[in-house]
Amino acid sequence: MSPTAAVSLVIEDGIAVLTLDVPGASVNTFSPPVIEEFTAHFERIERDPAVRGAVVISGKPGNFVAGADIDQFLEFKTAADAAKASAFGHAMFHRIEKGRVPVVAAVEGACLGGGLELALACAFRVAAESPKTLFALPEVKLGLIPGAGGTQRLPKRVGLQAALDMILTGKNVRAKKALQIGLVDETVHPSILRRIAVERARELAAGTIARQRDNRRHGAKEILLDDNPIGRAVVFRTAREQSLKKSGGHYPAVMAAIDAVAAGYSASSEAHGYAEEARLFGEMAMTPVCRELMFLFYATTALKKDSGVPAGTAPLPVPLPVPRIAVLGTGFMGAGIAAVSAMQEIPVRFKDTASDRVAKGIAAVREVLKDGLTKRRITRQQFDDQVGLVSGTVEYSGFGRVPLVIEAVFEDLAVKHAVLKEVETKLAATAIFATNTSTIPIGRIAAASKRPERVIGMHFFSPVHKMPLLEVIVTPQTAPEVTATVVEYGRRIGKTVIIVNDAPGFYVNRILAPYINEAGKLLDEGIAVDAIDRAMTAFGFPVGPIQLIDEVGLDVAGKSGAVMAEAFGGRMQPSEALQKVLGAGRLGRKGKQGFYAYDEKGKRDGVDESVYALFSGGTRRREMPKEEIQRRLSLAMLNEAVHCLDEGIIGSARDGDIGAVFGIGFPPFRGGPFRHIDTVGAAEIVRQLDALDAVHVGRFTAAAGLRRAVRFYPASGKPV
Repeated sequence: MSPTAAVSLVIEDGIAVLTLDVPGASVNTFSPPVIEEFTAHFERIERDPAVRGAVVISGKPGNFVAGADIDQFLEFKTAADAAKASAFGHAMFHRIEKGRVPVVAAVEGACLGGGLELALACAFRVAAESPKTLFALPEVKLGLIPGAGGTQRLPKRVGLQAALDMILTGKNVRAKKALQIGLVDETVHPSILRRIAVERARELAAGTIARQRDNRRHGAKEILLDDNPIGRAVVFRTAREQSLKKSGGHYPAVMAAIDAVAAGYSASSEAHGYAEEARLFGEMAMTPVCRELMFLFYATTALKKDSGVPAGTAPLPVPLPVPRIAVLGTGFMGAGIAAVSAMQEIPVRFKDTASDRVAKGIAAVREVLKDGLTKRRITRQQFDDQVGLVSGTVEYSGFGRVPLVIEAVFEDLAVKHAVLKEVETKLAATAIFATNTSTIPIGRIAAASKRPERVIGMHFFSPVHKMPLLEVIVTPQTAPEVTATVVEYGRRIGKTVIIVNDAPGFYVNRILAPYINEAGKLLDEGIAVDAIDRAMTAFGFPVGPIQLIDEVGLDVAGKSGAVMAEAFGGRMQPSEALQKVLGAGRLGRKGKQGFYAYDEKGKRDGVDESVYALFSGGTRRREMPKEEIQRRLSLAMLNEAVHCLDEGIIGSARDGDIGAVFGIGFPPFRGGPFRHIDTVGAAEIVRQLDALDAVHVGRFTAAAGLRRAVRFYPASGKPV
């Protein structure tokens, strides 16, 4: 094999073993050069009569094939270009499926997208029993559909309903589940994966195992729904209805995927289904949604390579090793931080002021970790091991060996100062103190420290184990080594990390504040609670702003609003409606009463009509076009995002977009605030802001960056 070869080939007693190992890459992907190598080897195998069977395996631990190298998608100029690429993939995998030599896929690690489509084309699939082994067709997350036969082969392998579940959600399927649904034929210990795969190739070649097998379940449900046209029609209709409700019609690839799968069940030839998949793949590749989701993919990929320290910092800081951490405060946030750390096999010293609080905190950690056990992502042994990594204390025993302490105590400056002063006496001089605060400037907290250069902010979002974003907040005093260490740790526990310079509200809460305030102003003007929320979910947010306040807690929102009003004056002055609801003692979901009504289990049950008695105008609500609601709320957020970039709170538009999408659910199909501004045009955004500011003086004054009518990204749209 040449030094730059991505595929090696050895022949062992008539069985060809092809090993994929793309040089210089952490994962295997199908790029044009790799595809060329791969097909050349298969052509050689087909021509060699001495070869009776083949195995495809990866040379990279923890990764089989992560799919196509999506850089090639940027080369598509038309839908026909993309459809042609899809048809090429069909031809390549068709040769593997129908060729003379039966092929076994030996899968350990991630088998995604084109990797899974390769495995589906093989005659047999053996999976390693490893937590890293997972299967998925995640193309819908990029605004695409599977384009190398996935919509055609997967239903025939696992059944229609299981296939739609995978294709429409992009969800991961672990090895054990893959065996249960028939996606793989066998699971084995990783140490014998290669040997078993070679044995199965020999058995296929000898005819001991049939090349064409139906692994689908054939119970009453499958016979009624999968195996007859009427049942399939019900499945497809239900899938369309549910997908449309969930996506709000904003993600066309979801419906296109259903159409492609349905085409595979048509009465015409098998080729019709593949032709439809190629055509629809081509169409989806040219949609604005695909462009924006592709941008987010590139942006997050680039972010993973960012150390967090300013460009040109010399010498480049080396992150400190973090073999263990301590968490101060065993409440909801502290428990979440401890749990996500334990998930990555990091020991946690969990401290609070009383033993009963520590016990409740550890019980909360168990509940978070138990979710992985319930959903079979981890084994009972792994669950027990993770729980065992979290130890509780009311003292500071063991803190002298901890390089990183994360404080998650009550959101009060005096309390945080007291905790910081106390814990510093127990820590090594090199230890880092990270505060999880959502409102208090880090500089004010660090003022109580003897080593302010080792104090930093880590703003987690709730619930910690589900929310992907972590804001790392730095002050002018923060040491580069501290920043680099915390950024690396955040990524280690699975977070998407952005760097934010210290300021009231940081970035995410700051751009959220005017959005929430404007929703409150609409309430003051007599607009109905649910009309506001419906307008913004139609815009693409996962929940509306009023429901969000209820979910977060009115007390929390009130405290954050006061901080922002103090910092920014009238521009962020809370509305009368929000203040009155908070003053009435309503807390939202956690108090079973807010803007919405809740049952005893905390399930939302429509608007609480009694809340209108607190507002001027009472239940007499007036109509407002949803477009006007969307314009006012979205422009308030967009404008504030540009203020943050102008003031250096965030270092780039890229970070601002990622923070908004992953932190507060800004619609991914719009790419983020700055991408959306570029799409609409800065000059048009300014025109709309000026029109609003003429009516609502001072709330919509356009940021300087918008006045310059700049583009925030190159014309290519790809972040640099």
